[in-house]
Amino acid sequence: MPAELDQLTAVGLIPKESPAQVRKSDHSLVVGLPKESSPQEKRIVITPESVGLLTNNGINVVVEAGAGLQSKFSDQDFSDAGAKVTSSKKEVFESNTVLKIDPPTQEELEYMTQGSCLMSALQLERQSQEFIQTLNRKKITAVAFEYLEDKVGGMPVVRAMSEIAGSTVMLIAAEYLSSENDGKGLIMGGVTGVPPTQVVIIGAGTVAEYAARTALGLGANIKVFDNHIYKLRRLKQLLGQQIYTSTIDNFSLNQALSEADVVIGALRAEKGRNKIVVSEEMVANMMHGSIIIDVAIDQGGCIETGRMTSHDEPVYQVHDITHYCVPNIASRVARTASYSLSNIFTPIILQMADLRSAEEMIFNYKWFLRGVYTYRGSLTNAYLGRKFGISHKELQLLLAARY
Repeated sequence: MPAELDQLTAVGLIPKESPAQVRKSDHSLVVGLPKESSPQEKRIVITPESVGLLTNNGINVVVEAGAGLQSKFSDQDFSDAGAKVTSSKKEVFESNTVLKIDPPTQEELEYMTQGSCLMSALQLERQSQEFIQTLNRKKITAVAFEYLEDKVGGMPVVRAMSEIAGSTVMLIAAEYLSSENDGKGLIMGGVTGVPPTQVVIIGAGTVAEYAARTALGLGANIKVFDNHIYKLRRLKQLLGQQIYTSTIDNFSLNQALSEADVVIGALRAEKGRNKIVVSEEMVANMMHGSIIIDVAIDQGGCIETGRMTSHDEPVYQVHDITHYCVPNIASRVARTASYSLSNIFTPIILQMADLRSAEEMIFNYKWFLRGVYTYRGSLTNAYLGRKFGISHKELQLLLAARY
């Protein structure tokens, strides 16, 4: 027996474990950050600081010139972080992973390459049949970040933007209560010897929580209405103090509204369109010069007199009550919102780079897969199938990877 074999048999042979098989792509990750086409949208998904982290990990980032200007990030900031800045929108959309805020236009979709990945708000209920068919034809893995879940089942993008909206609405209310904006001439909160501002918040979710924190911090009195007792109980525990809470009934709500200086509509439907809980008659009974801010207007709102407005013309008057019904309130504080979005998507992109594609993310992480299917809520299979003229099977494959 050879001496080498004697040595091996003396210590024993230890077999080497075979590594687990993981599907890999031959393409490196290229992330495109286009400039938003809507003048109402000022946010960007990835900040220059995060771009630096991505490029240090071997990820190529292509940024359209001017994409971050509305959030006060210059092209030089992105370039210094290692991104390629280009004036060609087509080049950005040819990246194998595109991150943006608003849904892409039809022209932008046509720029995208076969089998690439899109991460944006999709808002399928508002899209045309051509939009859906283009996604299907190009086999684009489209991730709707309004449905994207994290590992514990939460919706990180929705919560982050809700936190920002809740904190911002009270500052908006303070603006329109001031005499400079022809308001009631009240300070938000109050001072010694002067009764505090009365705030009514309809809903007890994340927006309500942060609106309540801000209102209490400014010294206002708040009343919160919601039909879910557990949400009201949770809100009181989070705030750490006793506040007025009530289920929604016409008598109590009408009385609270008649005394309110500010009304925040923060009631979001779990399925479908929001229910109207504040009638026009209730609005007419409010004190003249009061403010209504309907944060849930993108779901139809919970106030009968509410209609969607824009940042260019944010307010209108009904029964001498100022209505503010802008759907993307977080865009008012675009830099803060961009940092918040970047904190969510940067780790996802890094994970995607490790696995080399969005398809592998779906293959390995169920929590990521949930963001790919966007026909949840009021959008049932049958509804979308009828609207877009595609089968249930095609619908399920539409925004998911083709395995």
